[in-house]
Amino acid sequence: MRKLDTLFIGLMLFSMFFGAGNLIFPPFLGAESGTSYWLAMTGFIVTGVGLPFAVLFAVSLVKGGVQTIGNRVHPLFSTAFMVVIYLSIGPFLAIPRNANVAYEMGVKPFLGKSVNSSLILFLFTVLFFALVYVISLNPSKMEKYMGRWITPVLLLAMVVLCVVGFVKLDAPLQSPSAKYESGAFSTGFLEGYNTMDALAALAFGIVILTAIQQRGVRDRKQLTNYTLKAGLIAGVLLSLVYISLGLIGGKMQANGSFENGTEILSTASTLLLGQSGKTLLGLIFTLACFTTVVGLTSACGQYFSNLIPKASYKTVVLAVTLVGFTLSNLGLNQILKVSVPFLVTAYPLTIVLITLTFFHRFFKNAKKVYGSAILFTAVFAVINGLNTFGLDLGPIETLRNLLPLSSVGLEWIVPALVGTIVGLVISRFSAKAPEEVVTVKAS
Repeated sequence: MRKLDTLFIGLMLFSMFFGAGNLIFPPFLGAESGTSYWLAMTGFIVTGVGLPFAVLFAVSLVKGGVQTIGNRVHPLFSTAFMVVIYLSIGPFLAIPRNANVAYEMGVKPFLGKSVNSSLILFLFTVLFFALVYVISLNPSKMEKYMGRWITPVLLLAMVVLCVVGFVKLDAPLQSPSAKYESGAFSTGFLEGYNTMDALAALAFGIVILTAIQQRGVRDRKQLTNYTLKAGLIAGVLLSLVYISLGLIGGKMQANGSFENGTEILSTASTLLLGQSGKTLLGLIFTLACFTTVVGLTSACGQYFSNLIPKASYKTVVLAVTLVGFTLSNLGLNQILKVSVPFLVTAYPLTIVLITLTFFHRFFKNAKKVYGSAILFTAVFAVINGLNTFGLDLGPIETLRNLLPLSSVGLEWIVPALVGTIVGLVISRFSAKAPEEVVTVKAS
């Protein structure tokens, strides 16, 4: 495979990762973290870039990818977990979220107050998802459309916005908000969940591996090598964009208070470039969200057509497109309301599953280790998710608050470690049992 192919696949991967959350959250983190910015951004990059990169690496190492990794817990867990992940980062959450953000930033700012916004949203999503459907139908050409055409335009637009921002915005970073005064790294770490990229990497792995295999690469080591190179290209670009957007958010803090990253970027682009800035920002959001939706749609198509042999790739893509289109018209607030509880539940399971994958060769009885670690993690991940959703869990909530790191939302780490140790102990005794039986018979 040529080096240029690796570059374009890396650019395609960047464009698939770089969606709504990747634009919205870094500038808001910059504005809120103030003088604690670099520590907070480091935490954000760990989960927003490092974790997705680790997921891609793990998926490329294992023949059969994520499904095989999940089977190490149990085949039923593997299927259920991946179906929930694909549906969530696909038609039920991430796809409609990105389509809505593309509308909110690419179209709505240019509408008059008397315009029927619901009708315009409907017309926009018709066109948006029609284009998504057409490009997603042919995965082999995605690298051409996204890596060679769309991503360079997106990156150029981002460079223009960031360079102008660095030149014109010279205000010093302000004092951090309350949640970043202490524990800036852990807060940034949790904010990185919101990009959903670690979950997306579980799905994008199959798209990247397919793109590499279509260039004649079949050897597992070579697949891993090229995946790492493409992931590194995407990771470096994502990190540079996050740092740049975060600094813009930090410098914009002197211009007033903002409710979210969207407001920061809208104000900054208008302040820096006037009406042209609003147009440029609209282009950035639309392209970023579009490429992510195409990547997610294709990933869902490949996964579910393999899971359900009677469902063709084309049929699944059509179904995902129609569901995404329908939910997009419900509005952004309803979609975002569900995202945080889901993320704080799904992310710990993903982190533990991928971490265990890197130590898999040291486990003598892997199923017991994986099963125990995931069980212990799942209990507290679900508790945290229900709590984030607003449910009062009473004594259970009190128990959760007693755990180390609960104050920073990482209470699942100790149970995950305990579960892993329990699994290792059980597997060790299970391995010794047959030997003891043989010894007794011999005597």
